[in-house]
Amino acid sequence: MAEPLEHLLGMWRIRILEETVQQLRLDGDIVGSVHLANGQEAIAVGACAQLKSQDAVFATYRGHGWALARGVPAHGILAELLARKTGVNGGRGGSAYFSAPEYGFYGENSIVGAGVPIAVGAALAAKFDNSGRVSLAVFGDGAMNQGGVTEAMNLAAVKSLPVILVCENNRYSELTPIEDMVRNPDLSARAGALGIPAVRIDGNDPVQVSTAIALARQNAAHGLGPTFVEAETRRIVGHYIGDAQQYRPEGELEADLQAEPIKRFRRQLEGAGVPNEIVDGVEEKARREIKEATERALADPPVDPSTALEHLYV
Repeated sequence: MAEPLEHLLGMWRIRILEETVQQLRLDGDIVGSVHLANGQEAIAVGACAQLKSQDAVFATYRGHGWALARGVPAHGILAELLARKTGVNGGRGGSAYFSAPEYGFYGENSIVGAGVPIAVGAALAAKFDNSGRVSLAVFGDGAMNQGGVTEAMNLAAVKSLPVILVCENNRYSELTPIEDMVRNPDLSARAGALGIPAVRIDGNDPVQVSTAIALARQNAAHGLGPTFVEAETRRIVGHYIGDAQQYRPEGELEADLQAEPIKRFRRQLEGAGVPNEIVDGVEEKARREIKEATERALADPPVDPSTALEHLYV
């Protein structure tokens, strides 16, 4: 039962981190655009459970949870978002651009789909540096309509590169339903057309995600090339903080809240006979960890604005 409880703890850590970030943004402690991943936690937790220390994750601007699941300390993430000197990038990256390569988290990207070519480049390098590295690229369903994504996928297929392509299909390309964007809603079918093995899974089930990523990583590490994983999920918050979500049909959010991964996984654990006090204790542990990290980050010294042009190369 240890692994399921670790999955639950990982999801709670991300959920509470994101809720904390939202409140800090509303309070004005965090400034700028912020995108949350509430409801999508199972994908990051299940995937990162199967990655090795040398592997490289390339996330989207909705990447706080991926960083946390990869092992980046909550304090460093929060300090970065709060523009503190102690942030993982000294307060320079903020919500949408921070990275922590020492943890195998090679950063976010605000250009839709742009992380995929970079991840494929890292996979190409792995063929020459004997690192045993496998790259994992995370992107949304909207990114599937970006030309660079298809081009990078094709290169990965042709060269049999060690990369895992994870599409977080939350059924909204920003504010537009996926059915208004494509004729075939099965996005994994596009990978098949390029000769890439593909699987479509329940992205709200961390165990199913973990199983899919384990096989994909094994294939990549053995020279069998890329795998495309379409993880179906739902975000239970807006595309960005302040999104009124008027595009959602009536009753959709309420249904999504019943199917979200933490609530559903808790029901599964209770059904398996795990005592409520143990399940509750997991949430309490996560809340305590994030609370302590938040208090530390808020007390840290802010970055000096006069240093903004340092480490800048153009």
